Formats: sequence, structure tokens, C-alpha cells
Amino acid sequence: MSHEGVHPGGAPLSRRAVLGLLAAAAGAVGAAPSRPASAVLTRAIPSTGEPVPVVGLGTWRTFDVGATAAEREPLREVLRAFVALGGRVVDSSPMYGAAESVVGDLGAELGVLPSLFVATKVWTRGRQEGIGQMERSLQRLRSSPLDLMQVHNLLDWRTHLRTLREWKAAGRIRYLGVTHHMAGAHAQLERVMRDEPLDFVQLNYSLVEPEAEQRLLPLARDRGVAVLVNRPYAEGAMFRRARGQPLPPWAAEVGAASWGQLFLRWILAHPAVTCVIPATSQPRHLADNMAAGSAPAPDAAARARIAAHFARL
Repeated sequence: MSHEGVHPGGAPLSRRAVLGLLAAAAGAVGAAPSRPASAVLTRAIPSTGEPVPVVGLGTWRTFDVGATAAEREPLREVLRAFVALGGRVVDSSPMYGAAESVVGDLGAELGVLPSLFVATKVWTRGRQEGIGQMERSLQRLRSSPLDLMQVHNLLDWRTHLRTLREWKAAGRIRYLGVTHHMAGAHAQLERVMRDEPLDFVQLNYSLVEPEAEQRLLPLARDRGVAVLVNRPYAEGAMFRRARGQPLPPWAAEVGAASWGQLFLRWILAHPAVTCVIPATSQPRHLADNMAAGSAPAPDAAARARIAAHFARL
């Protein structure tokens, strides 16, 4: 059961560009973890106006590793570069194996936890089971209060939303929301969004899974709900479709230097999207993803051009 797209192999940026970004990231983190080396643009959370960077970091599969230094070192560099390049939003779940613990441990070791906007989920049935799971998540992520707690895949959402409202009122979490990763659940997600006061909704959205733009994204704008986008690469389906195809010569005009950036910039061109959360365990892919958020989003005409070109692949 997948939730976030993972950037596959390839050459998303030139070697010189990657080394430059990562060198700047390492220098910035060494000097001041909260000061980005490259400006990622921000958008406001509608319920409060708080700004968050438009590109975040998912942890599905990628951060589910063991405790050895060899296993964790690539992720340490990913998290180091993420913060130095202006990233804040890190999304996880107890469903993702060791991911919560890895984020918490590495964030503490790097001294970057105070600069992160940490999001996770509750994924169980029953009030007490949910409370117990959320307590463990806060311990693993070393975050109190937690920035965002979400009901994962709407599992027992009525029960958990009641608890989340209590936790928010008590200051244990700052924001609450719900998630799903399948278009087949969008009708249920829409009902919850219409009936419940939410700060965030997390949903799947990409050029090969565009269904959210029919009803959910307009509804999020109307209801003042922030949108996190998972599966931005549809688990690599986007790249498989573009494999062997040259990047269109006009890509630079819309601020994209790679297929991955083109895909992310199409998503970010939708005004209802607050933040997209691609997952990666590779520093060079992290740098590529972050670059997609460093320029103003394409306008409607450019967005249509991207979609039309992709449809011909």
C-alpha cells in the first residue's frame, strides 16, 4: 500500500548542479540548520496563515531502514540537505515501519528538529489504541507538540478526529487532518471534508492520477483546507512513461530542468496545493525535488502545455 511517489534512478540534475546544491546545503547546515541555502517558495496554511515550503519530504519506504550507520547515512544526508535547501514539512506514519524513529533520531542528531514541520498519522481502530499509537509516534519523532496528526486512509476516522480535536485543544498537536492515497476513496474523502472542520487533507494527485482536481481540490479551496499531495510520481509510473524521451526544449521556460521537476511543477501550479511530499533516499534526487519549488509556479497556459505534452508520450 503506497502513499508517496519515490524518485527513481536517472540523471535529474547535472552532476555539477547536484554537487553545488549539496555543498551549499552541507555548509548551511554546519553553520545554521534553520537558515536555507536556497529559497524554496512557501504557501500559507489556510486555517492560520502560517507559511510552509511548497516541497516537503515523504518517508514511505525510503526511511524504513535499520539502525546501523551505513543504513542511515544516505538518509542523514537527505535530511541535512532538505533543511539546508529550505525544506520543513516531513511526513511519516506508524505504517511506515521504522520511518518515524529514523526521522526523530536523525533530526535530533543533526539538530534540525526545531526547524521541521513534522506530520504523522494514526492508523488503527479504537480510541485507546489510537491514543497509544499517537503517544508512541510523538516519542519516536521527538516532537511535542506535533505539528500535524492525520487519520491515515480514513481508518476509524470518526473516533480519531474526536481525539485529535481534544489533543489540539490541549496543545498536543497544532493541526489535524485526514489522508488517503487512492482515487477510489475520493468520494468518502469529499464527504469528510464537507462535514468536518479540518486543517489539512492529504491526497494523491499527479498527471496520471488527476482525479483530485475534479472535486477535492476546489473543495479544499472553498473550505480553507491545506492540501498535502502524496504519490506525485505515482510510484514511478510518471518516469516509466517518460523513459527515453527528451525533456521538451521549452521546459526551462516553466522552471524545470528535469522530468521530475516538470511533474512537480505541474502539481504546484494548482492553487489549492499547499505542499507536495515526494519521498527519496537519494541526496541528488532530494536536490532535484527541492529545485522544483524554488521558482514561481507555472501559469495556467504553461500547466496545460505540460499536460498536453505528457499525454503524447
